[in-house]
Amino acid sequence: MARGANLRRPRGTAGGEVSIDARILIVARDDAWAGPFSEGLDRLGWRTITARGPYAAIAALGDLKVEAVIIDAQDEGAAALARRLKAAYAPRRLPIVGIGASEIGDAAHPFDMLIAPPLHPSQAVHRLESLIRLAVAQEEFDLRVQTFAERGRRLEALEIDSSPLRVLAVGEPAPRFLALSNALEESGADVVGAFTAYTAFDYLHERHFEAVVLWSRDDCREALSIANGMRRNTRLYHIPALLCSERAAEADVWDKGVTDVASPDAASGEMARRVVELAGAYRRQNNVRLALEKARGSGLMDAATGLFTRDLFAAHLTRLAHASRDRNRPLTVCVLKLADSPAVSMARAGGWLDRAIPQIGAMIGRLVRVEDTAARLGAEVFALALPGAILAAGRAAGERIAAVIACTAFSCGDGAPFVAEFDLGVAEVRPGESAARALEDAAASAMRRQAG
Repeated sequence: MARGANLRRPRGTAGGEVSIDARILIVARDDAWAGPFSEGLDRLGWRTITARGPYAAIAALGDLKVEAVIIDAQDEGAAALARRLKAAYAPRRLPIVGIGASEIGDAAHPFDMLIAPPLHPSQAVHRLESLIRLAVAQEEFDLRVQTFAERGRRLEALEIDSSPLRVLAVGEPAPRFLALSNALEESGADVVGAFTAYTAFDYLHERHFEAVVLWSRDDCREALSIANGMRRNTRLYHIPALLCSERAAEADVWDKGVTDVASPDAASGEMARRVVELAGAYRRQNNVRLALEKARGSGLMDAATGLFTRDLFAAHLTRLAHASRDRNRPLTVCVLKLADSPAVSMARAGGWLDRAIPQIGAMIGRLVRVEDTAARLGAEVFALALPGAILAAGRAAGERIAAVIACTAFSCGDGAPFVAEFDLGVAEVRPGESAARALEDAAASAMRRQAG
């Protein structure tokens, strides 16, 4: 790796120079690929900074808030540098992506993901989001182990699932589609084929998959409807979907539930590797989720919803706040209070709301990210602790959860079904402020919305 200390700052806006708030550190000797790639990430809102060598890279970790690192994996000393960077950033977990190869000889390499070029910035964003979330989730698991140990409960260690990755391939049986399915099977994946959207959803509801491939050479509307439908289902929400279509750029697929995009004419082996990467990342996240969900049998959780109780949440939130300062990560809390309406009042009077609360709580538990903590603070009040999320991201998460639940009709006996809407309050834990104060601010905001 070339020595040097040149750092390329993020570009300023029309208003002048911006303060440095780097999220992604790119380590590369020249701008041949790093320059355009960095500018693409900047345009998508992911601030970047480029280091020319190891000394500049380590200095950047000490001075800036870095979420992940991208390294030229073919550069000499890249693996050694990745190990140094991970050690230097502890106790915070630092995801590192190697660009330039889909695999390297060292089976024990330190990269969290290896990617062969070309890679569009939009595709990189989805991979980076997945890796960052996994890092935060693993930190969250370590913190929950401590919180539960204080109360005499032991969380089981993360289990390693070595079974074949399960992939659903959706599309007409064209030769290229079948070639991709064969390449996935050669990669060790268990592939199930579906030729229509109806069959695809039947499979998705009956079986567990870790990735979905949507094949559509010309018209990708049906493929996008499948991806969109997955994002409207709490059980399927987090499963990655790769779209293979020539019309993807015209359809603006990134806002329609697609995780990644590939050309139908791309090499089948390369596409298969990308699917396997996505499926593997999802499995790792799901393993963390399953390990965290085992806490429901600890006897410490709310019996009706399976969420954290008020006292358990308060204790864990304090630990989260300390960890966020140690790891230099943001922390946001949300409060969701069931909004009053005539239909809700009738359901409450008839006892139907009490019957719906367990289902509502279970939905909240499934809709939060793996790394988030959901709690029931009162009969009709829920709270979320969102590590690694700034205020805007926390508000978006709360609004998304509320919107999905508002699409569900709950039984009210012989009367008309009712819907559950929420008044939302959000607050970020600020430096020098306690987590309890932020939670109080969020609750007060939710109450003001209800009063309004």
